[in-house]
Amino acid sequence: MTSGVRELRDLVVGSGWLSRALTVVRDSGLPDAWIGAGVLRDLVWGERYGDGFDPTTVHDVDVVFFDPARLTRDDDDRATARLAAAWAEPPWQARNQAAVHTWYAAKFGGDPIAPYRSVAEAVATWPEYATAVAVRLDPDDRLEVCAPYGLADLLGGIWRHNPARVDVAWSRQRLARHRPSQRWPGVTVIEPG
Repeated sequence: MTSGVRELRDLVVGSGWLSRALTVVRDSGLPDAWIGAGVLRDLVWGERYGDGFDPTTVHDVDVVFFDPARLTRDDDDRATARLAAAWAEPPWQARNQAAVHTWYAAKFGGDPIAPYRSVAEAVATWPEYATAVAVRLDPDDRLEVCAPYGLADLLGGIWRHNPARVDVAWSRQRLARHRPSQRWPGVTVIEPG
């Protein structure tokens, strides 16, 4: 286990709220299910660069799973409802990464995208390198990490555009909306473009 994975594991395990969320996701029965993106950033950057992690400020808990047999948005809604039935507090948002190609262009514009072949392939397209990270618990409560670009930006407090799927204009909109420098003093913002 690398030192970065150990650091992330310690932060996740230190949050009873996120640990419970991971247990709910693992026990949900959703195939190849992970928690990723903003909630991990909020935890790490809140603890390292802000005033601590406050679960009440979490906008959504992005749960990604991979099920090539269920490709409708209704299936995503059912998955979200399954998580909420197990624990109502988190603002769950479950998305089947096997289905993203069926709605991505309609939601975000541009050309259709090819179907993802795995959760890891999907995570590699997320908007910033620091949020292109997902975690899950294995059956023995060990934390597994999916970080196609590593953990340096997440743990090092670096907001940097990932050009894999998101263009510069959208990246700038995200930067303006999330205001990382104000929310987490000490975070380094590398302007997109």
